Amino acid sequence: MTTPETPLAPELAISEWFNTPVPLTLAGLRGRPVFLHSFQLLCPGCVAQAIPQVQRIERVFAHTDLQVLGIHTVFEHHAAMSPITLKAFLHEYRLKSPVGIDKAQEGSNIPVTMQRFGLRGTPSSVLIGRDGTILHQAFGVEDDIAVGARIAMALSAPPVQSTAAGDDTCTDGRCAIPTPSVVTP
Repeated sequence: MTTPETPLAPELAISEWFNTPVPLTLAGLRGRPVFLHSFQLLCPGCVAQAIPQVQRIERVFAHTDLQVLGIHTVFEHHAAMSPITLKAFLHEYRLKSPVGIDKAQEGSNIPVTMQRFGLRGTPSSVLIGRDGTILHQAFGVEDDIAVGARIAMALSAPPVQSTAAGDDTCTDGRCAIPTPSVVTP
């Protein structure tokens, strides 16, 4: 349950989505844990460590209701990291989860979602609970065992009903909550 001490995660600001037929919102995903990973395709730590970790998370938690979301957060080398380049990158690295391009902020090199979440750079990750609150946020890559344990705890939380009525990512206006599965490595 959210309280004044645990505000909802800020909404994403995405200019273009990949690997999803419809735009996604955190409000529309309420009721499911969300693992949000922020990366840049020219970031060495992202390519060498964070992307492989995300691939492991996708594989290990594939049969649960965890939603993995990537945010391509470009704050440098803007011209080199176009949507076309990102599309090729996602294909080459076989990332299957939805990935959005963080919306540019006029007059700033720091994109909107990065500012809203207070991200310090890439790679970064944010674990959002079923109730929409931030459970954990990290800059850099953490040990797989710690990330997996946090995700498992988020998955074990009791389901909550979404209040995102009218969100176009939900067919019934309530975002049906899938039955949580048992995680097996």
